[in-house]
Amino acid sequence: MIEFLPVIVLVLTFLVLLVIGVPVAWCIAISSMFTLMVAMPISAATTTVSQRIATGLDSFALLAIPFFILSGQIMSKGGIANRLISFAKTLVGFLPGGLALINIVSAMLMGAIAGSAMASASAMGTILGPEMEKEGYSKEFGAAVNITSSTTGLVIPPSNTLIVYSLASGGVSIAALFLAGYIPGILTGLLMMIVAMIWSKKNNYPVGKRSSLKEIFVKFIDAFPSLLLLVIVIGGIIGGIFTATEASAVAVLYTVLLSFYYKEMSFKDLPKVILESVETTSIVMLLIGASMCMSWVLSYENIPQDISNALLSVSDNKIVILLMINVILLAVGIFMDATPAVLIFTPIFLPIVTALGMDPTHFGIVLMLNLCIGLCTPPVGSVLFVGVGIAKTTISKVIKPLIPLFLVMILSLFLVTYIPQLSLWLPEFFGV
Repeated sequence: MIEFLPVIVLVLTFLVLLVIGVPVAWCIAISSMFTLMVAMPISAATTTVSQRIATGLDSFALLAIPFFILSGQIMSKGGIANRLISFAKTLVGFLPGGLALINIVSAMLMGAIAGSAMASASAMGTILGPEMEKEGYSKEFGAAVNITSSTTGLVIPPSNTLIVYSLASGGVSIAALFLAGYIPGILTGLLMMIVAMIWSKKNNYPVGKRSSLKEIFVKFIDAFPSLLLLVIVIGGIIGGIFTATEASAVAVLYTVLLSFYYKEMSFKDLPKVILESVETTSIVMLLIGASMCMSWVLSYENIPQDISNALLSVSDNKIVILLMINVILLAVGIFMDATPAVLIFTPIFLPIVTALGMDPTHFGIVLMLNLCIGLCTPPVGSVLFVGVGIAKTTISKVIKPLIPLFLVMILSLFLVTYIPQLSLWLPEFFGV
């Protein structure tokens, strides 16, 4: 039987704090503290919370996150994003809705290199947004495409959130997770491209000219050093040359050298870029520490086991249980950012799905796809607010073109959920 008082205190405190505008990290930490007060004295509860926040950050694997964030910032400033866009333009610019397709392909490439939805949304929105508007696309459609396509960076490696999932799951292979993200991420991007083409044709948006093989080759050569980073990072991890943390440091060194080679960054630009990455890292790390604390509190109160028993008592059918978990995670994504959601809900749902025979690597990708959708939904959808802010429009105006893209993201989610080989084929092929 579920012990209701800790659950009620946790949920109620969190929601009240969220509604009155308290930052999410503090909502998580304070609601965890109030929940512990049900079972122990106030002094012990406050001490335990502070200790758990600190010990939650004591992980070598987490060092990869600040390095990948820094490499993403360098890519945005160092001309790498511009070259990826130019290469994408030669590949899909001649199709209906060419600029929208360029946005999606560029976001997938940027996500595959930077591993950050926020970095991708910011870079693509700033560079392609004005160009799309100038060519006659509505700014709302441009924003909708940018917002949804940017989330593919959470699934296509290297992904900071997949590293967090590896930590929360108790050590699922980061190399396996990275490989598992490729096909689902590309599938989601292709489905978005189909929607963008249909929408563009319906609204008579302009079509660009077809690039010659020579132009494609020239742009590919220009973008090749940027694309090579993907081979170095992922190839190095899969080949056992270095760990994900070491790969993130290599990514920083490579992007710095590449930005200097492109002559779009100099030593005097580095302090500002590092400061911006430190600001982002501090926010992410505070979220991780607070979320690890809540995860411990949930375990201390036996809440994951109670939820597991409750779900399995409803049905032992794998299809039904996975549907219920997806619905819950979609609801969670509306109110919680991806990183804390991974840390809090992985210990709850992973034992359930593994009991049903689901591979932990497969579940990690399903979890990511759920949270990608959450990043595009109010009131906490960080990528939604970045995309809308850059496009200088409003959420209410973006909703109409956003809905068809949402629907294909959900379609991709259910395809990946119920066809495990979409996630597991590549890890099995490479034997990781």
